[in-house]
Amino acid sequence: MKLSELQATLDELDATPTRSLGQNFLHDRNLAEWIVSRLEIAQGERWLEIGPGLGALTSIASEQSENGVLIEKDDRLIEFLRGRYPQLEVVHGDACRFDTRDLMAGGPLKVLGNLPYYVSSQILFNFTSDASPATALLFTLQKELAERIAAGPGGKEYGAPTVLIGRRWRVEMLRTLPPSVFLPVPKVDSAVVLLTPRPAGELTPCDGARFTTLVKLGFSQRRKQLGKLLAPALPQWAQAAEAIGIPVTSRAEALSLEQWCKLAAWKPDTGETDPSSNAQDVHGEIFDVVDEHDNVTGQASRFEVHQQHLRHRAIHIFVLNKHGELFLQKRSQWKDVCPQLWDSSAAGHVNAGRGYDETAARELEEELGVSASVQPVTRIAPCVETGFEFVGLYQAQHDGPFHLPPAEIECGEWFTTAQVAEWTAARPSDFAPGFLKCWQIWNTTRRD
Repeated sequence: MKLSELQATLDELDATPTRSLGQNFLHDRNLAEWIVSRLEIAQGERWLEIGPGLGALTSIASEQSENGVLIEKDDRLIEFLRGRYPQLEVVHGDACRFDTRDLMAGGPLKVLGNLPYYVSSQILFNFTSDASPATALLFTLQKELAERIAAGPGGKEYGAPTVLIGRRWRVEMLRTLPPSVFLPVPKVDSAVVLLTPRPAGELTPCDGARFTTLVKLGFSQRRKQLGKLLAPALPQWAQAAEAIGIPVTSRAEALSLEQWCKLAAWKPDTGETDPSSNAQDVHGEIFDVVDEHDNVTGQASRFEVHQQHLRHRAIHIFVLNKHGELFLQKRSQWKDVCPQLWDSSAAGHVNAGRGYDETAARELEEELGVSASVQPVTRIAPCVETGFEFVGLYQAQHDGPFHLPPAEIECGEWFTTAQVAEWTAARPSDFAPGFLKCWQIWNTTRRD
C-alpha cells in the first residue's frame, strides 16, 4: 500500500493513527514484500499476524497462503479487515493477552507482525512461551529492543530478555528500517528480527523455572557480582562457578547463554550438568511381570518387558490447579519411549515389589518436585496404547511452580480441559498414546 493509498484509507475509516496503540503503519510495498519473504510461507501453510493494521504485510502473506489468522486490537479496523480479507480469520483482541495455548490444536504455524513499541516485550514473551507451536517468528521492533534480544555476552545490550528468550529461540537481526517507511514517522529506527526454535540438545537442557529464577536474580543489579545476587537460590556459588569454569567474581553479562544453562542444570550433590549422561541408564530397572488379573508372576528388566510386550505396572497422574487447568509435560528427547510428545502431568513405572499408591507419590516428587495428596481415579487394563501396562490413574491438586528434571521433561504448561480436548481431537499424534488412553477414561470418571 502506497503512502497516498494508506492516508486515503485512514481518512475513509476516520481512523487517525493512535499513539496509545503504538500505531505506525508500514507503507513501503517493496519492503513489505521483503519482510514477508523471510518467512517463506508455503501454499496452505498456517500463519498468524499480530497487529495487521491496514494490511501492508497481510496482503502479501495472504497471496502465499489463505490459512491465516489476524489479531487486531483497534476496533476501528476490524470490519475493514474482515471485509478486505474474508478468507482469513480476524480476531479482535490484545496480542499481549492472547492465549497462545489455543493455537496448539491447529499445529505448527509462522508468526509475523509490526509490533507496537510500547508492548513489544510483552508480546515477545507471550508468543515465545513453552506453549507455542510457532516454527518461526518475524517481528519489526524498535531497533534498541532488537539489539537487546540479539546481543551476545559482554555488552550493555546483553540482559535478562536476551538470555530468557535465547534459551529456546535463536534470534537473528535481519536489517534496520528507517523511520520514513512508516506513518506516522516514529522518532527511532526499527529493525526486523527472525526467531527460530533451537534444536533439541543445542544447549545444555535445564529446569526452565530454575533457569528463569537465576537469570532474573543475576541481572537484577548488573554491577554486582553473581555470588551475592544468586545467594538466595544458589548458596553453593563458588562450587558451581568452578564446575562450569567461570571466575567466582563473574557478573551476569559475562556468562554466555550456554553457561547460564549449565549453571541452572548444575546440582550441588554431584556437580552434574549434563542430564543426558544418565537419561538412558534405565535397563537396570526391574519390574514385576503380571498376568491378566494384575497378579505378579515374575520379574524382568525394563528392556525385557518393553521388547517382549510383557504385562507390567505404571501410574499416570493428572495434576490440576485451582482454576481446573491440567498440567501437561513434554517428554525429553532422551526418553526411550515417546520422546518429545506431550504426556500426563507425571507418570512412571511401578518397580518390582512396589505398589501403585507409593509409586504415585514418588513420581509426583521426582518429576514435578512437589508433594500433594494423590487420589486414585481408576485402574486401566493393559492394551497397546498403554504399552501393555496396567495403569493406576491418579489425580492431584497443586498450583506449582514445578521443578522439571530435564532428563525426563523438556517443558510443561497448564491447559484448560477444553484446550486439551480440542488439541487431542485435532492432533492426537502430538501426545503419548498412554496419555490419550488416560485422558479418554479420565473424562468419563472426572472429579471436579
